[in-house]
Amino acid sequence: MTNAAFPDLRLRRTRRTGWSRAMVRETHLAPSNLIWPLFVCPGTATEEPIASLPGVSRWSVDRIVERAKDAVAAGIPCIALFPYTEAGRRSDDGAEALNPDNLMCRATAAVKDALGDAIGVLTDVALDPYTSHGQDGLVDEGGYVLNDETVDVLVGQALNQARAGADIIAPSDMMDGRVGAIREALEMEGFTHVQIMSYAAKYASAFYGPFRDAVGSRGLLKGDKKTYQMDPANVEEALREVEADLAEGADSVMVKPGLPYLDVVRAVKDHFAVPVYAYQVSGEYAMIEAAAAAGAGDRDALVLETLLAFRRAGAAGVLSYHALHAARLLGA
Repeated sequence: MTNAAFPDLRLRRTRRTGWSRAMVRETHLAPSNLIWPLFVCPGTATEEPIASLPGVSRWSVDRIVERAKDAVAAGIPCIALFPYTEAGRRSDDGAEALNPDNLMCRATAAVKDALGDAIGVLTDVALDPYTSHGQDGLVDEGGYVLNDETVDVLVGQALNQARAGADIIAPSDMMDGRVGAIREALEMEGFTHVQIMSYAAKYASAFYGPFRDAVGSRGLLKGDKKTYQMDPANVEEALREVEADLAEGADSVMVKPGLPYLDVVRAVKDHFAVPVYAYQVSGEYAMIEAAAAAGAGDRDALVLETLLAFRRAGAAGVLSYHALHAARLLGA
């Protein structure tokens, strides 16, 4: 610690000018730190605005390719895909997740065919976009989500997406043991280059509502997800989850939601020398948009400040619905 005191020590000296602030800036935010989540819907040349996520839409496969090109132009290295599965394709067992011609696989293949390695494609592995009951896995007669039986299906889902060209498999289901099972299957099938970004610390949060609108599961969920998603009160448990997923072969890990869990991001970063990502979820996005619409803050400033907060907490990157807008601001 320095022994200097005021007036010899004036901390405002380095804040006086823009060039000086830039020289001593501790945390940096760039488009390369962003992942852009996109929602895929049926149809051609289709855009479906999502009312609870103003400014966010579902896109048909051809339009997803256009959005991927926008991401490349803005310097965003990766997109994350989530499907809107029509009611007629949902079932108790989520069988549509294993369909090699489902929306996720078609969109993944289309982006890779158009852009190759110019952009990464991250695919969500969980059954909630495909089940008629809205849970992330298979359920028993009492509504309890079955762990091992669900993992068997998730392995098939992950392989289905890898065959379509996915670069990063991202299990968001929170079943025990699924990372190890998926890693083993990928290795056995020759997908040794496919990464796993595990939703290692995914909390049973109140911030997911607009996302459920986006993937069409609002109103379908029977019960809650507290038997597999984490208790918002726990941090040490998150470290155990991360440790287990890394031991099973995860290449990177994620904390979800984002801003309410910056302490968890920091704890994971401090304990493990691996890339840690945060998901700025739909409810967080909606709050920023609502604040800006109400005149409570400048939208651009709110977006960049919150994204910088993730980086300051130790996140290597952020999944954000504001990604394209933020990247364009940073590149301006």
